[in-house]
Amino acid sequence: MMQSNFPLLSLAIWLPILFGLLVLAVGSDRNPGTARALSLFGSIASFLVTLPIVANFDNAFHGMQMVERAPWISSFNIFYALGIDGISLWFVPLTALITVIVVIAGWQVIEKKVSQYMGSFLILSGAMIGVFCALDGLLFYVFFEATLIPMFIIIGVWGGSNRMYAAIKFFLYTFLGSLLMLVAIIYLYFAAGHSFDILAWHKLPLPMTAQIPIFLAFMMAFAVKVPMWPVHTWLPDAHVEAPTGGSVVLAAIMLKLGGYGFLRFSLPIAPDASHYLAPLVISLSLIAVIYIGLVAMVQADMKKLVAYSSIAHMGFVTLGCFLFNDMGVQGAIMQMISHGFVSGAMFLCIGVLYDRMHTRQIAEYGGVINTMPRFAAFFVLFSLANAGLPATSGFIGEFMVILASVQFNFWIGLLAGTALILGAAYSLWLVKRVVFGAIANKHVAQLQDLNGREFLILGVLAIAVIAMGVYPAPVGDALQSSVSDLLKHVAVSKVP
Repeated sequence: MMQSNFPLLSLAIWLPILFGLLVLAVGSDRNPGTARALSLFGSIASFLVTLPIVANFDNAFHGMQMVERAPWISSFNIFYALGIDGISLWFVPLTALITVIVVIAGWQVIEKKVSQYMGSFLILSGAMIGVFCALDGLLFYVFFEATLIPMFIIIGVWGGSNRMYAAIKFFLYTFLGSLLMLVAIIYLYFAAGHSFDILAWHKLPLPMTAQIPIFLAFMMAFAVKVPMWPVHTWLPDAHVEAPTGGSVVLAAIMLKLGGYGFLRFSLPIAPDASHYLAPLVISLSLIAVIYIGLVAMVQADMKKLVAYSSIAHMGFVTLGCFLFNDMGVQGAIMQMISHGFVSGAMFLCIGVLYDRMHTRQIAEYGGVINTMPRFAAFFVLFSLANAGLPATSGFIGEFMVILASVQFNFWIGLLAGTALILGAAYSLWLVKRVVFGAIANKHVAQLQDLNGREFLILGVLAIAVIAMGVYPAPVGDALQSSVSDLLKHVAVSKVP
């Protein structure tokens, strides 16, 4: 482990939380401009803090870096312990960047309770970064659960007409799954001699009779978060009812907490159970990739279509994690980071249209390219990235997971490959019906193209999607040593 000389990780976690609390304290509906300006300043400052983390990261070192450790609750041997490796590195700046984009996206759209809206996202950003950095089991659980509160509020207050149903469903699914994880954490605490140290849990010998229940307990928490089939039904409801910013953060970051959890907890803590139950996870992943891809094709609501496509794409993540080879795990992480850009951009595009026409029904659109050519260019780019077009970030992760699947088992690779066909089908059909053709009605004829604010946020994501697609090396190089170390660890039995 490499100790930190300066608490960069703490700064990345607590700076947005402090700004969020400050926005809540000083902002009001009488003076929303102050809340907006403070939120923008806080989100940009929080993003800038994450850049030295990336700059100072040593790709050749496979252990935890920038480690911070201080006693928290000494009587229970609980520590405030933070650190990152190649697996968690890129999620930190991604979370901070998406928060900046969400603040700018809601600049004019949110008119009521502005300070509460902006403050919720800033606090949520800090909690999510905390999940990716925590090295203490209880600290991880606190951050993991803390993410639920702001998102519950965001959906419940600024969501659509059925927002309370969606918010409560989201909360119950994710909270109940997490309770089983808490039981596993408490078991590991006693098994490790009263220690919540996650890295110590990685080395803890466990019999299969303990590993399988622990794996299933963690799986319930992370499967709901991903979400895996069949515990995915909360996600389309949450996306449809959430405001645009809520959908962006939910798809771009919150789903990744589940995929990250599998890599940080399930695989290294219960490696024997992971191998034993891998066929179950692979089967559920393939169902998500194929069946949910077919479900996406029949959606009449744009948000629901993209929500279901997110479930299908996250199926690649869980598939890659349980193929137990370097390419599969690296592809899964690449897919998570790419999906953060692409899905966030897709929901922002839908939000742009909704702000103008107040409908997400695909049938209400047609010929948008005639009145919004700049928007159409971005929408087509992100849709093609969603379909996995080469030279976009969407291609990298899916291609690596399919290659790893073929290496693992040809038939699994063949089934995984069908996702590219389904992805192209629902993405291109969406583009055809919304963007191309003659102007469908007078409402489409009156549409205004992107303003400067919208062009900025979509432009930033377009650059990220193309840059990662053309030159994925910075992400891949950071992953290699940490993923190799993880797989070496998972290959060794922990049964005493």
